[in-house]
Amino acid sequence: MALETCGSCLSCLLVPLGLWSIVVNVLLYFPNGNASYVASYQHPNYVWYFEGICFSGVMILLLAIILIALECNAFYRCCQSESCNKTYRSFISIVLAMLGVAFSGYSCIIFTLGLIQGPFCNSSSGWDYIFKDTAGGYLTDYSAWSQCAEPANAVEWTIILLSLLMTLSGLQLIICFLKVAAELKRTLCGTYSVFIQAGIL
Repeated sequence: MALETCGSCLSCLLVPLGLWSIVVNVLLYFPNGNASYVASYQHPNYVWYFEGICFSGVMILLLAIILIALECNAFYRCCQSESCNKTYRSFISIVLAMLGVAFSGYSCIIFTLGLIQGPFCNSSSGWDYIFKDTAGGYLTDYSAWSQCAEPANAVEWTIILLSLLMTLSGLQLIICFLKVAAELKRTLCGTYSVFIQAGIL
C-alpha cells in the first residue's frame, strides 16, 4: 500500500536529481573553476559522453515530466472505462520508468569507469591518464595525486564531481526501479479487482 501511495511522488523526485546531474556535469568542464581548458579540449573522454547532461539529465527530466503528466487526473482518457484508462497509464509509466532505469544505469556505469580511470592531467610525461593502470587504487593513494601538475586540484575535482554524479544516477536508478514496482503492483492489483468484479456480475 505504501509503495502505491508513494508511486505518485517518485516522479517528482527525479526532477531535482536530473537538474543536479546537469549542473555537476557542466562543472566537469571547468576543472578547479578554470574555463581555459574548455577551448583546448583538455578533458577526460568520459566528459564528452554527456551522460550527466543527456542521459541522467535531460532524458530523465523528460521522463519525469511525462510521468507527472500521466499521473494528473486531467490526462486524456484512452478508454471508455476508468479501469482501462488507469491500466493504460500504468503500462506507459512502466515503459518510461524502465527507460529511466536504462538511462540512469548506463550513466552510473560510465561515471564509475571514469572514476576508476582517473583524471586527464598534465604530469612530467605530458597530458595523459596517469592513473589508468591503477584500477582505482589512486583513490586512496593521496601521495600520488601530486603527480597531476595541471589543472590544479584535478584529482580532487574529478573524484568529488564523479562521485556526486554516481550518487545522483544511483538514486535515479533506485527511484525508477521503485516506480516500475509501484506501477506493476497497481496494474496487477487493478486488473485482478476488475476480474473479480466481472466474475461477481
